[in-house]
Amino acid sequence: MNLNIVPARTGIQWVREGIQTFFRQPLALVGLFFMYMAVMLIVSQLPGIGVLLAGVLVPASTLGLMAATREAAQGRFPMPTVLASAFRAGQQRMKAMLALGLAYAVLSTLVSLIVSALLPTPEVPAAAGTPAAAQQVSGAVLLTLLLHLPIFLMFWHAPALVHWHGISPAKSLFFSIVACLRNARAFLVYGLAWAGLVMAMGMVIAIFASLVGSAEAASMVMMPFAFLMAAMMSTSIYFSFRDCFVESETPALPSEA
Repeated sequence: MNLNIVPARTGIQWVREGIQTFFRQPLALVGLFFMYMAVMLIVSQLPGIGVLLAGVLVPASTLGLMAATREAAQGRFPMPTVLASAFRAGQQRMKAMLALGLAYAVLSTLVSLIVSALLPTPEVPAAAGTPAAAQQVSGAVLLTLLLHLPIFLMFWHAPALVHWHGISPAKSLFFSIVACLRNARAFLVYGLAWAGLVMAMGMVIAIFASLVGSAEAASMVMMPFAFLMAAMMSTSIYFSFRDCFVESETPALPSEA
């Protein structure tokens, strides 16, 4: 395995390939993304350990969506079982993926504790809809995203490195963040491209709302479009991994053959 340095314009290519691949198998990829979201929501509601268990499953679930994208990109229909790819590749890699998931859960919990410590809930909360309430929410969201950024970088490629390259969890986290930093320009373009598409979608929905004169109708349109946009973005993640890491062609894992 070798790290590949790609030009900045590759970020646009990742977005384009993600969208194109999504529309090759839209029903399958939407269905799989919905299954992923539903499973994570149900697991997170389990008493006591739900949130922690959901965090442990995030890397394996991300790998499942990437495997589904690879199937669709190769002209095959991704079956629902592809979401369990991380648990069908042998005991050693399954244990490595669970270790990766435990690290993700611990780091995410740590970030939540830091945010709670730095931005404690006031004894008399501000009324909803007031500037003070909006400032509290925006501050918490901004701080959460900022503290999660290193986690995103570490886990962006890590599940795929563990699964397809057989790299240990610790090394996969290191190689993932190095790949993201060394290809920072491409990832910046990638992020800006998706942000632009989201803004464009918001403008279209705003125009639609002004034409029909109904905020409720706009909300009904926004939800499915936001879900589709999230599904397409998840599809594009695989291509960033494919281009950042180069390896000689190897046989597919038994679970994906």
